Amino acid sequence: MKHIFYITTILITITLFSSTPNVSAAEIEGIRLKIQGTGLLRYLGFIKAYVGALYLEEGSSPEDVLSDKPKRLEVEYFHALKGEDFGVTTDKVIAKNTDALTLEKIRPQIDYHNSLYEDVQPGDRYSLTYIPGRGTELALNGKTKGIIKGADFASALFSMWLGESPMNEPFKKQLLGLK
Repeated sequence: MKHIFYITTILITITLFSSTPNVSAAEIEGIRLKIQGTGLLRYLGFIKAYVGALYLEEGSSPEDVLSDKPKRLEVEYFHALKGEDFGVTTDKVIAKNTDALTLEKIRPQIDYHNSLYEDVQPGDRYSLTYIPGRGTELALNGKTKGIIKGADFASALFSMWLGESPMNEPFKKQLLGLK
């Protein structure tokens, strides 16, 4: 009788693990994204600020990350942050990664995007998902806050983490899988 119990337990365990969804991939609007890399951003080198995961369309390479291709960045926070602080940082870092003409052109999109931010608590998760022709969706804990159109806006926004002058170079390398 004990053998039947153990065999049944093993079969149930195998079934559960084999039916668990693949967390290294996502499908959004029919586009299959695979995880490119994950990272931990440390502030001042030792304070754990947040963890992130970058998803790129299957077949894309890290060199394509700022191009007009589907992508998703998810960030989960370790500390409470004020919503207005996100906008200040967004403005500064986008300005470091974008030429003045493009920055002026996408200013309305940046301002709208910054208006969507809310305060976060530890464990909250923001995601940015860019789909060509649709725009960049900002979501908090899975709930859409808004969608901002424009491939140029998406490139500028994602450059905050993945551009030539990212917020944190080690975090960028981790997200791109270049540790």
